[in-house]
Amino acid sequence: MAYVLLGIAILAEVLATSLIKSTAGFSRLGPTVACLGGYALAFLLLAQAVKEIPVGVAYALWSGLGTAAIVAIGAVFLGESVGLAKLTGIALIIAGVVIVNLAGEH
Repeated sequence: MAYVLLGIAILAEVLATSLIKSTAGFSRLGPTVACLGGYALAFLLLAQAVKEIPVGVAYALWSGLGTAAIVAIGAVFLGESVGLAKLTGIALIIAGVVIVNLAGEH
């Protein structure tokens, strides 16, 4: 169940992060409330998940998957470029998450 909570926390954080630009510096009420609500939900669920998941493993998953998702969202929906260097960086982040998770099993 802790990994389900972590997965929902990651989704909430990715949603909140993808809304930051639309807040216009937190000057637009609707997107600002949605953004801050997403972050609040994300941290609440992360706090529950780390009751059972080691914090290093949880944070590696949180940051790695969140970063990869935001890069994809930026490329698909925000018109941001994705070059070889960016793809290599994402691959290294994902490899790091895998290594941290494998090391967390021992």
